[in-house]
Amino acid sequence: MNAKRLLDCTSSDLRRYGKSELLSSIAGCEGRVLACETIGITPPLLVDVTNAEYAASLSADILLLNMFDVQDPLIQALPAVPKEETIRELKRLTGRVIGINLEPTDLEHSQSNGQTLWQMKPGRLATAKNARMAADMGVDLIVLTGNPGTGVNNEAIESALRQISSAVGDRVILAAGKMHASGVAGEKGENIMTALDAQRFIEAGADIILLPAPGTIPGITQDYAHRVIETVHANGKLAMTAIGTSQEGADVATIRQIALMCKMAGADIHHIGDTGVPGMALPQNILAYSIAVRGERHTYHRMAQSVNR
Repeated sequence: MNAKRLLDCTSSDLRRYGKSELLSSIAGCEGRVLACETIGITPPLLVDVTNAEYAASLSADILLLNMFDVQDPLIQALPAVPKEETIRELKRLTGRVIGINLEPTDLEHSQSNGQTLWQMKPGRLATAKNARMAADMGVDLIVLTGNPGTGVNNEAIESALRQISSAVGDRVILAAGKMHASGVAGEKGENIMTALDAQRFIEAGADIILLPAPGTIPGITQDYAHRVIETVHANGKLAMTAIGTSQEGADVATIRQIALMCKMAGADIHHIGDTGVPGMALPQNILAYSIAVRGERHTYHRMAQSVNR
């Protein structure tokens, strides 16, 4: 099947696409794909509309669910459905590609860091079992990364990636990397994600490499990000730059600057985080980011297109 650019895909197109078609569809957009991270367990900004639906309405192409528990799924404001239908119901409502984060850490470490919001649950761990459950629920993308203070390091990501790739790598797109240090003292600044880390993750089964967006982490410049992304592209894989430092709650001018640096660095997918306000980025920043990297035409087309097409 020949895949259309994700920019041009309808909901019915996406329902027909498997992993290879989705990857081809993303690559065809030449750096104009927007992934919005949202949290389903926090109160929705619009009360009776999920944060994921809100982000989709603001032109997000990929909805990435943070802190989603595959063993006990909850997305507040989602219509009541059997738990195993949670992802498929969100797909029905949004017509978008749906991803989740899984974290290669342990319960003991994450529950002792004093941050109750990020407290780890068994269904959020990066295990082959959880990955299979996610795939069975209809998840398109699994991102192996770490929330603040969870102690996720690159060695753990690589190990989990090998296991998960073996379990579901033929069914689900796999992304791996870090947006910030995740509480690991030895992995800060440029050491959060190096070209060598990217190479190791690719060899372990990653389809997409995630790295901090330039301007979000001390030492991560546009040039540095570009060098890492060059390694990713040389291996035929995709790169996703990420804002995971609460700068999704910065002013619009800052967001536009980060967006253009990410595009100049070579990002295929632009990620914007979930804590501009608890649960998702500031709405005006999602819109500003989208317009900065692809203009009003594609932004408003994504916003206006019916999920029934």
